[in-house]
Amino acid sequence: MPVPSTTQHAAQSDGLPVPRRYWAMAAIALAIAMSVLDSTIVNVALPTIARDFGASSAASIWVINAYQLAILVVLLPLASLGETVGYRRIAQTGLVVFTLASLGCACAPTLLTLCIARIIQGLGAAGIMGVSAALVRFTYPRRHLGRAIGINAFVVASSAALGPTLAAAVLAVAHWRWLFGINVPLGVVTLLIAVCALPENELARRPLDLVGAALYAGTFGLLLSGLQSLAHHAATALALVPIACACLFGLLLVRRELRRDAPLIPFDLLRIRVFSLSLLTSVCSFMAQATALVALPFEIQRLGHGAVATGLLMTPWPLALALAAPLAGRLADRYAAGMLGGLGLAVLAAGLLLLAFFPAGGSVAGFVWRMAVCGLGFGFFQAPNNRAIIASAPRERSGAAGGMLSAARLLGQSLGAASVAILFRGYAVSGSNVALCVAALLALSGAVVSAFRLRGKPPHGTLSSEGFT
Repeated sequence: MPVPSTTQHAAQSDGLPVPRRYWAMAAIALAIAMSVLDSTIVNVALPTIARDFGASSAASIWVINAYQLAILVVLLPLASLGETVGYRRIAQTGLVVFTLASLGCACAPTLLTLCIARIIQGLGAAGIMGVSAALVRFTYPRRHLGRAIGINAFVVASSAALGPTLAAAVLAVAHWRWLFGINVPLGVVTLLIAVCALPENELARRPLDLVGAALYAGTFGLLLSGLQSLAHHAATALALVPIACACLFGLLLVRRELRRDAPLIPFDLLRIRVFSLSLLTSVCSFMAQATALVALPFEIQRLGHGAVATGLLMTPWPLALALAAPLAGRLADRYAAGMLGGLGLAVLAAGLLLLAFFPAGGSVAGFVWRMAVCGLGFGFFQAPNNRAIIASAPRERSGAAGGMLSAARLLGQSLGAASVAILFRGYAVSGSNVALCVAALLALSGAVVSAFRLRGKPPHGTLSSEGFT
């Protein structure tokens, strides 16, 4: 399959031809599914990993945080770099790094080695996540953009929720190391498809803002590592130092980027009301989801179930999400994302509260339907919200919009995982149950923010004919 040069891009400015379009979407979906799955697939195995390495529950959460932290600190710089060297090249390099690091995770002899390999794996995943939405926009014609973004949103949400279920299936027949080892053959196949099918894009002529990238990495890296340090009794005072430094770096970053024509943090897009409110809604929702998905394995095992049963009991969430997401995509053609997102997150909050107050002697059926309520709520939120974010940005700013979409998701997931670690410190016995209550409050907060999008007119450039708001 021939790959066109950059000079030929004008011929495909309205998407790729069939069947290359479908191969490109398959590569994007497989790559994003692997990178998102690895944010949650180890949740079920965390208690087992902690026992194998003789580590505490709070320390084992670094297996999640190391991955998410690495993604977050380089996500926007890589998205910006994609505008100058090509989204295609960034995605392919990310796939190579991700696949090799997955092999390192599978062979890690200690918890420290595993966390280091997870950091490298996260760097590769950032290359995938940072440009995936932009690649989708250059793969499908404008008239089908909503459908394409809906597919991408469905893959992201389903992968995040399916992690525990797939982990249970793997753990039922193999060691937890195969949770990472399975990425190796999948990564090779995805890379082969990506080399042949991914689209090109026009290249911007500007250098990468290295100082801004360093300040961005310092801000979020120090902030999240400081929050994670709060989970350890002996590190309370030391945790305040990186948090204070993160605030200083953040101030310097904002002052520097506001003066630039093409800022690393796209303040031009953040001035669009729907764009900024949708990002804030995304942070709240993914923080709620991550808090719940990290806490639920500990909560279920606290109720007396094993690792395999834990994964199976979490299965109704992704199944319900898979049913709700396509319907939400169709409804988004007729109704505002603010309304759909608000209703979905309100349902998610109700489901999480029902799980938090689930009685110790309750039936399996009672737990299952509560998990399904959570999945239905999140399914009605995700696709319309992603469409609102991408469609409110100009086409030439697709990389920045897609980077911010992924950054909001990862920031929410990282803050959620760090919150669970902090709650485990304060509530040694009931930490997982308290975390579910916190997750419900976060989902309710997201619903309120989403409702604010119903006020005011859609921004200029909105694709109202396709249901974008």
